[in-house]
Amino acid sequence: MTTRGNSDAFAGRDQLRTPGDWLEFAEELYENHHVALGQVATNAHDEALYLILRALDLPLDSEPDVLALKLTATQRRKLEETFRRRVFDRVPAAYLTREAWLGEHRFYVDERVIIPRSYFLEIIPRISARRAGTKAGGGAKPDKASELLVDVVIDGPVQRVADVCTGSGCLAILLAHRFPQAKVDAVDLSAEALSVARINVDQHRVASHVALYESDVFDAVPPVRYDVILSNPPYEPSMLVDAQEPEFAAEPRMAHDGGADGLVIIRKLLRQAKDRLTPHGIVVIEVGGLHEEINREFASLKPRWIATEDESNCVVLFEARNLARK
Repeated sequence: MTTRGNSDAFAGRDQLRTPGDWLEFAEELYENHHVALGQVATNAHDEALYLILRALDLPLDSEPDVLALKLTATQRRKLEETFRRRVFDRVPAAYLTREAWLGEHRFYVDERVIIPRSYFLEIIPRISARRAGTKAGGGAKPDKASELLVDVVIDGPVQRVADVCTGSGCLAILLAHRFPQAKVDAVDLSAEALSVARINVDQHRVASHVALYESDVFDAVPPVRYDVILSNPPYEPSMLVDAQEPEFAAEPRMAHDGGADGLVIIRKLLRQAKDRLTPHGIVVIEVGGLHEEINREFASLKPRWIATEDESNCVVLFEARNLARK
């Protein structure tokens, strides 16, 4: 089926009798209308299937034979409405379903927050405290072949953690699950984002050890020291944010815009982290495509890069002992 525009793209919808028909149709819609991906899935098939299952109130782990189900007229109208909003209004899929997933964890999201997606999903499980009696050696284990850090091993206990630019609170919650005995401070400048974070903190039942702070980095946070400071801050240069696809422009701009060179929030975070870390503490920051800029500007702080599964290696680690020398 060929789509020619908004008005007649759904002209043959009466022939779409099963979820499988709608999946094939939706993939073609995505391609013909150049729908941007990356917020929920990296390909049209996976995102369209997700939206179909959610629209029909079917489990996300449904068996393949669900695609052969016969749809009612009401179900077909629901799918048409869903894909009209996704393809022609360019509403991100997560805003349509009011949810986002990081691994097995579901989070509530809406237009007040950036849609969760982060390399910290794979990195947080690799952060650990060094076992008593083992030799200290700089807080991390490098891959000898690449000098990338494979694991992040801290030379002391993990008792207090901060998630700066927390947005929906998802990373603070993952940290709370990873370090259930630690206190976690979740920090964001946006009061609206923190309202969403509160929903997620309550739903994940971690309110007893996750505190929310409305603050520009650490400006309004009590003067405590952390063993781990983690951040997925705004790091896109402003000019790139200006040219974003509609789906990404639908997210709060302040969650993307890192200033003229992308480093504005990162600079402030590293300045303040110097007085916010325990002696064995670390700062871990996701920085997107700013690898060269980080290495150049912060060379004296000895940045160390963490290996990621897709080899983008865009998460950088700084140790308290090196920040203290600045």
